[in-house]
Amino acid sequence: MRFLALRIRHTSLGEWLTRGTQTVQRLRIRFFPLSYVEDRVKSLDFSHLENLELPDCVASTKEGEIESILGGKKFALGNGNLEKMDIRAQWEPARLQHVAVLTNALLQKQITARVANKVGDFAKKTVLDWIDANPFPHGVNYLSAMECALRIPVFFSCIKTAPMGQDEGYKVLATIYQHAWLISKRLSLYSSLGNHTIAECVGLVFAGAIFHNLSEGTSWLKKGVQLLEQESTHQILEDGGPCEQSFSYHRFVLDLYWLATNFLGKNRIRDCSGVKQRLSQGEQFLAAFGDNNGSLPGIGDSDDGHAVAPGVFPRRPAINRKPEQLEIFEQTGYSVINSQEGVKLTFDHGPLGMAPLYNHGHADALSITLSKNGKGLLVDPGTYRYNGVPEFRRYFKGTRAHNTVTIDGLDQAVQETGFIWSKPYESVLEKSEEKDGEVFVQASHNGYSALKEPVIHKRTALYFDKTGFVVKDVFFGEGIHSFELNFHLHPDAVCNEEDGWLVIDHHQGERIFLKLLGNHSFKLYSGEGNPPFGWYSPTYGIKMKSGVLSCLIEGTTEDVSFITAIGTESPLEIEAIERKADLI
Repeated sequence: MRFLALRIRHTSLGEWLTRGTQTVQRLRIRFFPLSYVEDRVKSLDFSHLENLELPDCVASTKEGEIESILGGKKFALGNGNLEKMDIRAQWEPARLQHVAVLTNALLQKQITARVANKVGDFAKKTVLDWIDANPFPHGVNYLSAMECALRIPVFFSCIKTAPMGQDEGYKVLATIYQHAWLISKRLSLYSSLGNHTIAECVGLVFAGAIFHNLSEGTSWLKKGVQLLEQESTHQILEDGGPCEQSFSYHRFVLDLYWLATNFLGKNRIRDCSGVKQRLSQGEQFLAAFGDNNGSLPGIGDSDDGHAVAPGVFPRRPAINRKPEQLEIFEQTGYSVINSQEGVKLTFDHGPLGMAPLYNHGHADALSITLSKNGKGLLVDPGTYRYNGVPEFRRYFKGTRAHNTVTIDGLDQAVQETGFIWSKPYESVLEKSEEKDGEVFVQASHNGYSALKEPVIHKRTALYFDKTGFVVKDVFFGEGIHSFELNFHLHPDAVCNEEDGWLVIDHHQGERIFLKLLGNHSFKLYSGEGNPPFGWYSPTYGIKMKSGVLSCLIEGTTEDVSFITAIGTESPLEIEAIERKADLI
């Protein structure tokens, strides 16, 4: 009931009308499931398919991956160990992206002719078996328009690369039609605009090109292109960052766009040069946060989704950039401080997520992460799960699971459901500058202004002497509160004390030195169960114990502050830190 009430609150009249129409169509299709489609498809001329090209993809498929797929491997989240109560455990294999790996290998001629026949037959059989096992429109695999959309390029790649008889080809084409029809009737619009919408548009673009000789095909193509162009400046902000405040979904959205624009361009359907400029900005944004392997901090939600398949992605432009010492993405709300010694500190001063529901955002205002030569030391713990484990869903989204300050044990916004927030905060980048080799970034947020005695949190990060950071947290407001400062460690990092400093040591050889100034100290926690505290999720469905340094202080806003010193090469001089802290 709570979920329904919140959706009603954020639903416009236009959305109500759209959703009402979709509900009627959903009921209708259960009783009249487009049974005419296969006969209709057989009457069409598909000679144009021979000249309709697949988009260019790049593969980093591991050796033996194809043999593993032929042996029965499917892509499954959480190493296939997710409980059935998490619908993603069923949806992921049904995306048929293991087939996409095979068809891409056939298209790129990455396998011998002898093996190619075996691979083509296997891909075809897998697709036809799936269609037989999942008759339209019944079952969980037709609940989500996005899931249907992600299958359409796979079906088409199978038609283009695997040997098919005429009736088999018609069967797959009929399924593409059914999928596209369903997508067109259930588009994610209004308050549901997001990465789902982009995936759905990609499905419509492919289906529209395939069925260009039908009025509905023309309509699908037009709608898909129109929405992709419209959303390119909504989903991707002016500085290239994600509106949804999720780095993983940003990668997913950009790849979906590259897939669609490459397909449209190669087949001379649409000039996408304007959209590609926005996409290139998005690539520049991600490159600013990625390490040498392209890995990104786990900021915001992630479900490990792929536009094509794990290890296969649409061709992207090469990004050649030299990181600057300070890079600010003001629209998205992030700053990055880079040292010549390979240290990267990210500072989050952005919004909660994409209004009005903020579905994939985390309450992480003023959180930082720190890595050294690509090895995470102070990390964002990630996502873990969406369904089936509500206490961990709340934890990983919440403020306490991020490298910032929690006040009175509360999140910076209110978690209404697993995907809906209310009372979103505002963050403000107050000052940033580079001077005499030093970098200064200061920001604040009002996430605790709704308290009976409101509090504003201000954080300053100062980088100096090429090897040191000072992170200072101060507070403004009334009353007595509890203030909890947390720094989450990568599971591969251990924490020891040496000469009054905490040494965070990554097992691959990188280390930093950390100290909390004043009369307070950190306590180390790991793998707490009730409530959850000290966990890290490297991929969807997997969690592991990790250390978290925590300091809890009770007092007034005037009396409480935190000054954290971080030495990236060695411990810092205390007097120098105190002088710097006094200045900020």
